[in-house]
Amino acid sequence: MLRQFRFRHLSRFMRHDAAIAAIAAAIIILPARPAAARGPENIADVAEQVINAVVNVSTSQKVDSHIGNLPDLPPGSPMEKFFDDFFKHHHGDNNDGDNEPHRVNSLGSGFIIDPSGLVVTNNHVIADADEISVIFNDGTKLKADLVGKDTKSDLALLRVHTDKPLRTVKFGDSDKLRLGEWVIAIGNPFSLGGSVTAGIVSARNRDINSGPYDNYIQTDAAINRGNSGGPLFNLNGEVVGINSQIYSRSGGYEGISFAIRSTSPAMSPIS
Repeated sequence: MLRQFRFRHLSRFMRHDAAIAAIAAAIIILPARPAAARGPENIADVAEQVINAVVNVSTSQKVDSHIGNLPDLPPGSPMEKFFDDFFKHHHGDNNDGDNEPHRVNSLGSGFIIDPSGLVVTNNHVIADADEISVIFNDGTKLKADLVGKDTKSDLALLRVHTDKPLRTVKFGDSDKLRLGEWVIAIGNPFSLGGSVTAGIVSARNRDINSGPYDNYIQTDAAINRGNSGGPLFNLNGEVVGINSQIYSRSGGYEGISFAIRSTSPAMSPIS
């Protein structure tokens, strides 16, 4: 009886092991599923396709070196030395009486939408600039003329003149964006031109109380200072937004970025 009991259990275990082996074999021989056509593996292809249409926007303006409107502090106050050291560090020591104006440079991003040299950027990138230049991905630098700007929509249109063919990009339909859809930002953060970051659409039609065209795409693609005016692409290589603002308590990227929608009324001045 003992032998029979053992044999029965041994047979049961053998059948169980055979079933597990059959399942494992079936798993091994199943064909691999094709990757999703709109998955993040497309990012490199899109970036390669559009990178030469994204530019750095360099501006220069003349500012007065004289420092005015300093706090009214009592002589000898510890804060008097603090403010004195602060303004000397940021604006130079003008105790020699040299209050001549000097030039201040800033950088942003933009993208080419027409072979004639039309470049879109943010208005706040070029606001108050005396000189505007566009720097291409190959390092070519050209002077740019301001064609038009709109402070309410925070958009500006520039033009550069060149004989060489220009790579351009097209606008897509931001109304078709879905929550969780992958998007790609390309721009000039911290003067590091041609930087590519990617993320998803976190929210649509976001109101951040910034003006009459308050209808932004929220994304977690990394956006930093210098990205302003740069394009936000879908995975078809179409511009669905213009990177414009970030939400940050530190001044740097914290996972929340905002882009002007390509199909927003704010785009009407340059459409």
